Amino acid sequence: MTVETNVRPVRLALPKGRFLTSTSSLLDNAGFGLDEYNSKTRQYRLTSSRFPCVRAKILQEKDISVHVSVGNYDLGICGADWVRELKARYPASDLMEVSTLKNRDGAVYLASSVYSDLTSLDSVAASGRTVRIVSEYPNIANMLAVRLRLRRFRVFPIWGAASAYPPESADLVVMWAKSERELLSQGLLPLRRLFDVDALLVANSDSLGARGMEDVLRCLAGTFRADSDSADTQDEPAATSEPMNETLLRWQAREVRMAVPDGHQKTPATELFERAGLDIPGYAGKTTERRLFGGPEWLAVKVIRPQDMPLQVASGHFDIAVTGQDWLREHLSCFPSSPVEELLDLGFGKVRVVAALSEDIPVNTTEELRDFVARGNIRPLRVASEYTNIADKYLRDNHIVSYKVIPTWGASEAFLPDDADLLVDNTQTGKTLVENRLKIIDVILRSSACVIANRHSMEEPAKRDKIASIVSLLAGAIE
Repeated sequence: MTVETNVRPVRLALPKGRFLTSTSSLLDNAGFGLDEYNSKTRQYRLTSSRFPCVRAKILQEKDISVHVSVGNYDLGICGADWVRELKARYPASDLMEVSTLKNRDGAVYLASSVYSDLTSLDSVAASGRTVRIVSEYPNIANMLAVRLRLRRFRVFPIWGAASAYPPESADLVVMWAKSERELLSQGLLPLRRLFDVDALLVANSDSLGARGMEDVLRCLAGTFRADSDSADTQDEPAATSEPMNETLLRWQAREVRMAVPDGHQKTPATELFERAGLDIPGYAGKTTERRLFGGPEWLAVKVIRPQDMPLQVASGHFDIAVTGQDWLREHLSCFPSSPVEELLDLGFGKVRVVAALSEDIPVNTTEELRDFVARGNIRPLRVASEYTNIADKYLRDNHIVSYKVIPTWGASEAFLPDDADLLVDNTQTGKTLVENRLKIIDVILRSSACVIANRHSMEEPAKRDKIASIVSLLAGAIE
């Protein structure tokens, strides 16, 4: 049956990633009419054959709670973790939980290293040192630290690979995992399961009373989980801490610590290291080990996200790293006096960080955009970006005064023109922008991979010479 309506569209945000398949199945069983919502789709925008008023878009799960909260979407489906992360910082936001759905995937845990002396919540609370916490959920982590009444703590926000940081660079992690067994397999000791991660139907509070919403919610009610189904999953047997193993002790004993990238920069980085004769056994190919031993007997290597490297190097957890100039600029835009500096442009991974608009907006330069906003044509200017600090500085430097920056986590071009007016993002060829009817009005910076180092490490003679030898090897291998 098709529901005929003459009401404004109901905007629905659907998740990519872990909840895509299960959500697709739930919607299909409910007869929602989103046949193209599946793991093989290459579209962002979808329509419902049952509800002509529904305009659906597939987003990164992290983005959904934010965009429903600010009113870009009326309804959304995402994990409870991202709802709690937003609510931890913005408790008065317009994001409402409508219902828990019938799909659950893992939980968010507080964990330490299996080699740590922090083996219980009591030992964490009693610790006299500054407790370092890494997490993709920095707001949840901060709230937890306050509730545990930690006397001194620091929260390091990261983009991923949380398990790579303890025990050298962090004492605790707040992270999502399928189970306690998965944490143990990564060398982590579960201290507490904070909450299960169910898929939630969320809504913008101002949208719930809109015409057309009632029929949509009535259909979705078949996907809701009854209270009787909401019992927590059983905890698996807890483990105790272990003595440091010989491999970890040898890794920690090495004098210089270097971070190397995972993801799409891994292959060109591997090729550069091979040309330079910098041996890092286990880095090439599909490695799952994040702690590696460099060829020089003094070099300890760890594989982490390039986005996280500038902050980690600045904090002294690494002496040297291979990241992107874009992520270094993003860090320095927020912390201009940070003790991290670029030593060498490596030349690969070249991108431009650009400002782009919809082709429908009659603006072709930053100056024209400033005047366009000043005349009230767009007020405030909605800016979507993974580079929130670069975007903010670009707008301030160009005296664009009425704007709000909306953080995104990938596929940012999908937000224009519906959910944002301006995009600040990286591009290699510009092809994706053209395909989405976007035009570049400014090139904010040109970026490639680079070597960065901690300024204090460079002031230590023993480390300085070793870091210089790595830089010299890499410089001689640049094509």
